[in-house]
Amino acid sequence: MTGSLPTSPLRTTSLRLRTVVAIIALLAVLLSGLVVAVEAVLGARLRAQVEDRLRDRASAAAALVGVLDADDLADRLSAQGLSVRIVQPDGAAVEAGPTPEQLRSGPPDPAGLPGPAGKRAAGSEGTTSGSATSTGTSTTSGARITASSVSDDDGVLTLRSTLDDGTRITLTAGTRDVQETLTQLGWVMGGASAAFLGVAVVGVVLVVRRSLRPLDEMTDTARSIAGGDRGRRLRPSRTDTEIGRVAVAFDEMLDAVEGAETQALAAEERVRSFLSDAAHELRTPVAGVRAAADTLVRSGDDDAATREVLAVHVVRQADRAARLVDDMLTMARLDRGIALERRTTDLVPWVRAEVERLRLRLPAVTLDLRAPDDPVHAEVDPDRLAQVLGNLVDNAARATGGSGTVTVTLARDDAVAVLRVEDDGPGVPEADRERVFDRLVRLEAARDVRSGGAGLGLPIARGIAVAHGGTLAHASGTGALGGAVFELRLPAVAVGPTTDRAEGHVLLA
Repeated sequence: MTGSLPTSPLRTTSLRLRTVVAIIALLAVLLSGLVVAVEAVLGARLRAQVEDRLRDRASAAAALVGVLDADDLADRLSAQGLSVRIVQPDGAAVEAGPTPEQLRSGPPDPAGLPGPAGKRAAGSEGTTSGSATSTGTSTTSGARITASSVSDDDGVLTLRSTLDDGTRITLTAGTRDVQETLTQLGWVMGGASAAFLGVAVVGVVLVVRRSLRPLDEMTDTARSIAGGDRGRRLRPSRTDTEIGRVAVAFDEMLDAVEGAETQALAAEERVRSFLSDAAHELRTPVAGVRAAADTLVRSGDDDAATREVLAVHVVRQADRAARLVDDMLTMARLDRGIALERRTTDLVPWVRAEVERLRLRLPAVTLDLRAPDDPVHAEVDPDRLAQVLGNLVDNAARATGGSGTVTVTLARDDAVAVLRVEDDGPGVPEADRERVFDRLVRLEAARDVRSGGAGLGLPIARGIAVAHGGTLAHASGTGALGGAVFELRLPAVAVGPTTDRAEGHVLLA
């Protein structure tokens, strides 16, 4: 047992909400990334400036070595808010300015620094007296930095430089102000980002609502059409956008649905008309059979001649009803797809044999045949094709009153086999030449109950022709006899001669 595959339900989350949330989330991520990037770049730049300042002070201090003693040099460097430590070649060390711990907690009060100039002596590497400091002073003026290193340790930046005379200078600057600047910048950018996101939420909601307004129009149009306004359409101004393409597809779907509805209504009307006409056609023979049966019942065995006439009438009316039922069954098979037993057939001997049979069946009709001497081959079902020819000839015979002239012509036109049937009857008006192929349609001139026609012969003939891959239509203009001209066109096949070696003669494959 087969069935349709299950389909997942359509996601019906609010498109406006999804769009707004996605945009705001994206903006939040971008703004957060911007804040982090600005803080990182600005922090690196500020620290680089502090490092450049320390290198400049170290270069200036190296140039003053030998010109100033260590105490004066330390005083000058510490006056710029730096923590200074100078270790002379003999091991004597001088420190000045705030300590690194003080720099971590913020700029110190100069009055709280040790000594009159904020100096502090270190006895671990030499004497701490002024004479000891002066002892290490070089007689040469200036020195050159041979090595330096920078370290950043939790709020302070330290530059250690080694001079070519052995002096080591350590300069430390606080970076607390850098951190405070970055913190303030973070708060400012965070607040600005929050305000921007608030404005963006309002703007995005308005923009998305306006952008999705065409969807509301499509919804209103669909509901209006469902309510009965079948002719309403979207008709987008632009078809190269997403909404435009959806609107075009929506209009095309509505056109197709409206066309299908029209076709369904027309088909329903045709079915009703067909059933009505079929009931009307069957009612006549059934009524005749019933009347004859009632007469037979009433008359009994009194009149043998009357019984014979009534019996013949019953047989004829039953035969007419049976033909109508058979034709309706044939139409039903054609609708479902009739099965054909095709084989390559030479239509010349075939049409000659069929015309002879029709002459025996219709002795009062003058039936002429025009066929070529050369073979005309086609892939056909000979029995079904005989039904087509029989229906066309019967239709021509009824049109001529049963005693006219009918001409059957077989010819080949390039790769097409053409079979024409024309008569000397009144012909078919040009306006009705296509309508005669509708089911149960008979022209007023042909509405003769005695003719036995029910209006299914031509539709059946066309259905069989189409099943063969051919066409059946009324030819344009008027034939040589002045009446109707029906033309059957079938695909012809080229068949070459093959030699039967066993029997030694030529056959047609």
